[in-house]
Amino acid sequence: MLKQSLLGLICLFSFNASAVVILQYHHVSETTPASTSVTPAQFEEQMQYLADNEFTIISLQEAVDAIKEDNPMADKTIVITFDDGYDSIAAAAAPILAKHNFSYTLFVSVEPIEKGYAGMMSWDDINQLAQNGATIANHSWAHEHLNRKLDGESRQQWLTRIEKNLLDTEAEIKKHTGQSVRMLAYPYGEYNADVEDILKQHDFIGLGQQSGAAGKYSILTALPRFPVAGAYADLDSLKVKFTSLNMPVVKQNITDPLLTSGDWRPELKVELDITDIYPHQVMCFVQGQGAKKPTWLTETEFSIQAPANLPAGRSRYNCTAPSKTQKGYYWFSQAWVRPNNDGSWPKE
Repeated sequence: MLKQSLLGLICLFSFNASAVVILQYHHVSETTPASTSVTPAQFEEQMQYLADNEFTIISLQEAVDAIKEDNPMADKTIVITFDDGYDSIAAAAAPILAKHNFSYTLFVSVEPIEKGYAGMMSWDDINQLAQNGATIANHSWAHEHLNRKLDGESRQQWLTRIEKNLLDTEAEIKKHTGQSVRMLAYPYGEYNADVEDILKQHDFIGLGQQSGAAGKYSILTALPRFPVAGAYADLDSLKVKFTSLNMPVVKQNITDPLLTSGDWRPELKVELDITDIYPHQVMCFVQGQGAKKPTWLTETEFSIQAPANLPAGRSRYNCTAPSKTQKGYYWFSQAWVRPNNDGSWPKE
């Protein structure tokens, strides 16, 4: 019995909880929509907190390499990313990041840059950031909903269009910056299994907008990020996310976010490595419907299902649990996206 107990303790304290928290920003401005913005003062406060509290800031490439190779990452490791290429990143965020010598990645779409949309950086601006150390990555050609077919478009025509979109965007980024890291941030956080297959075929990494820490248990075509904006920009709530851990999900019955069958209350079954987790402390949340305790099917597998139909558009199931042995909460999120009942998509 003593030998078994000692083996259990060794297993417990050697559990690999290596994780990286990937932050997602859009605007850093006081004059842009609050739902996608942090103010420069908020951004400065957040970066200063990371610096003062000995967080390790690494590049997205370093994080991906560590996940692929199952290499340990330092405790409190952070990656900083920005979507879309707004000019406030160059004007407000870049000087703050340079002051702290923090790495960051900028995901850009080509059409808004080349058409000179208001509030967007130019290629000259982006190239200057790249020369100063920023990683420039793919956000699709025109910020499309990649998981949606056009009217009258066949499945094969849609797949061919999306593949061309992503490869053309990658080529344009390389032409202007010399970089081609083959990492895609899904516009709106929307993707499906077919889009993931395109990424796999071309050795791309995919990043969503579902929350959680990334690590060895993450899917490389659906890495989670914590959006930081509006109500989600409060530093006190971010402190919990900054130290979150990669939920040890070893199996789940559904990974494709796209719901098309008319079953708008998907039952998600998740199997965990519970070495560092007490099952009774796992709590889940259905976006817009509140907290919901999971139903445990076995000692290691639980299910979670929305009490009511998920609305058309984007939703999430989030599950968290405190670690037995270290500071921080394990965090897992499954994204969902569904059309209207008639198959059309909500207007945005």
